Amino acid sequence: MSLRALRDSQAAASALRLNVMPVEIREGPEPDDIDRVFTTIKRERAEALNVLFGAANIHLSRAADLAIKNRVPTIGTSRISTEAGYLPSYGADFPGLYRRTAAYIDKLLKGAKPADLPVEQPTKFELVINLKTAKSLGLTIPQSLIQRADKAIQ
Repeated sequence: MSLRALRDSQAAASALRLNVMPVEIREGPEPDDIDRVFTTIKRERAEALNVLFGAANIHLSRAADLAIKNRVPTIGTSRISTEAGYLPSYGADFPGLYRRTAAYIDKLLKGAKPADLPVEQPTKFELVINLKTAKSLGLTIPQSLIQRADKAIQ
């Protein structure tokens, strides 16, 4: 996870009077590293888990299963995390980013100079909600939020 993402999460949590307890998953984790993280989460009585990026994405299904087993709503940053079982995800539309990357590569292969290409930021973000996970956690998602989602997984 980037330090900026952590600082941004801490600032947002502070504004909402929530506590943030960073738990690091080592790069290239083995499944037992995910188990260690959930042991910490359970011991500290965490009420939710926000997986920002990185190593936890290697074992999405294992993390999602442990989150449901431990009754910890887990949010991710991409549709794939919600499809694996996280409750919601909100993040950039990665397939769209990949298409933009392909367009940049095409320009470079045709001779464009990298310094001449503009830096782009994502312009489309997706909210995906896993209603099956919500049901497993005993949570009711407001209909207004479901209607605003880009995708609701049954």
